[in-house]
Amino acid sequence: MSDSVTGSTPAATPTPSWYDLLGVAPDASADEIRAAWRAQIADLDPTDRRFSVLNQAAEVLLDPSRRAAYDAELAAASALAEQDAEPEPEVAPEVEGPAAEPGETTRSGARVALVPGWLLAAVAVLTLALVATAVVLWVREPSAGDVEADARSAQAAAERAVVPILSYDATHLDESKAAAQQYLTGKLREDYDRIFTGLIEKNAPSTRTVVTATLVRSSIVRADEGHAQIFLLVNQTRTNKKYTEPEVYKNWVTLTMDEVDGSWLVADMTT
Repeated sequence: MSDSVTGSTPAATPTPSWYDLLGVAPDASADEIRAAWRAQIADLDPTDRRFSVLNQAAEVLLDPSRRAAYDAELAAASALAEQDAEPEPEVAPEVEGPAAEPGETTRSGARVALVPGWLLAAVAVLTLALVATAVVLWVREPSAGDVEADARSAQAAAERAVVPILSYDATHLDESKAAAQQYLTGKLREDYDRIFTGLIEKNAPSTRTVVTATLVRSSIVRADEGHAQIFLLVNQTRTNKKYTEPEVYKNWVTLTMDEVDGSWLVADMTT
């Protein structure tokens, strides 16, 4: 006997959550989420679609406020799914007959309500207002092509910025610092200046350290209007008075880019 006879519909397959993608429980700690994320992307190429999806999952779940909002969305979706799963009560079919006028009684005993004219007019006005709002939002919403172009611009800016940010020369520290500062927003620039002054300017002259960064490749993690995250693989070559032979270090860097007055600047950096 087919399912159509019983009137049942197959249950929809639930969409995997960020927790499912990372393979962690919904109550996992930040350390557990971070460890799972690192294990998942360890063998992936940055251009792999799974790489950007896993990065997005980790970004949401490692941000306490965004994780709380996401958990609330999951709870609401679960409650709605349970409600939809409840069987609807069977209703006896109505026997068709002549249409009843407003205020009259049908054969089943139900009274036909009279809808006031003012209510119809209010519904019409509200509908027109919603349509107008939708039109305004549609006009203001950036197209996919615009977002793609912005993402590419942010990626190009990140590729230009990452080299001076991760490079310095002990014999030209002022030039090294100025080269990086031009790509940084106010808050990140303050952090960069503090680290540069407290560590690099204090130690590099005595050790004669030179660090030169070379971009290997980059990929767009996520992008929307005015914001983007770019993942970059960078090789850093270091020499100093103790190690005259160049040492090469591979560095995975994620730059958060913000569009400020028409230019893409680095607002945050994780390595």
